[in-house]
Amino acid sequence: MKKIINHIASEISEDLVLYNEYLSDSLNSKVGLINKVLKYVIKFKGKQFRPMLCILCSKLNGNSNNMTFLSASTVEMLHVATLLHDDVVDESYLRRGWPTINKIWGNKLAILIGDYMFSKSLDNIASFNDFEHIKILSNTSKRLSEGEILQIENSKTKNMSEEIYFKMISDKTASLIGASCKLGYISVMNDKKKDNVEKFGEYLGIAYQLKDDLFDVLGKLKDTGKPAMLDLKRNMLTLPYIYVLNNMKNKKIILSKIKYYTKRNDFKNLKNIIYDNGGVDYTNNMIEEYSKKAYNQLEYFDDSKYKKLLIDAIDFNRGRKF
Repeated sequence: MKKIINHIASEISEDLVLYNEYLSDSLNSKVGLINKVLKYVIKFKGKQFRPMLCILCSKLNGNSNNMTFLSASTVEMLHVATLLHDDVVDESYLRRGWPTINKIWGNKLAILIGDYMFSKSLDNIASFNDFEHIKILSNTSKRLSEGEILQIENSKTKNMSEEIYFKMISDKTASLIGASCKLGYISVMNDKKKDNVEKFGEYLGIAYQLKDDLFDVLGKLKDTGKPAMLDLKRNMLTLPYIYVLNNMKNKKIILSKIKYYTKRNDFKNLKNIIYDNGGVDYTNNMIEEYSKKAYNQLEYFDDSKYKKLLIDAIDFNRGRKF
């Protein structure tokens, strides 16, 4: 699956160079420590999935431009800022296989760097000078916070319903991917199809989070860059667990077993519970369902190289191992 994401990146390589220049310029500070920490953050920036989607969607009906790159860099700043804060809240010390900012520099600086990135994204938002761009980004920022808090609220009771779960990941993950796609599209063309682009991103974002949920159950540190069962250790239920708990008659017994094995870091028996009771199969089915929903939104657009690359992005998520 690395081949797919690398192929997508190669097809828009010139655009990604310009995007990275915008991102670097946006984050530059007169404070040396800020630049030092952000250099580390950007060095391990990952797949650049959201900026790629933003650029690809801009090309569905034209060519990317300065507004596209400004949009892509703003979305990425919001994304990375939430990751920095998440790592502190979740007490995570590894991301993509590398020590987190809070592990190296401590929680206080990690939070402050996250705040700095949020403030710089606000600078970018102000420079749009366009009400629709501002509204999209402000609404996305609100949904990101609500999704995180909804997860924390429900993790304490271990009684999360599927409805609440999908609301949570829609806000926490899918909202930013949907915004990336919509902002990219309207940076070139503002018509009714912008809603289809946004829905495409939201559905793909849900499928993306569901895939991450499976990695938390099944993944290995060398593949995912973080320990397995991390969500469960943080008392955060994801769809594989929710399905098992909500569809078994002996819910109390299953829950007690999950708690027992979690305390003892008994990953083998935890995986067996999820496998044997259909949690993995159900989550895979939902990934497929939302992937098809994302694909259906692209049917509104004429066939093109960039539409094909967006379809490749769906396929990348379906088969990714990290």
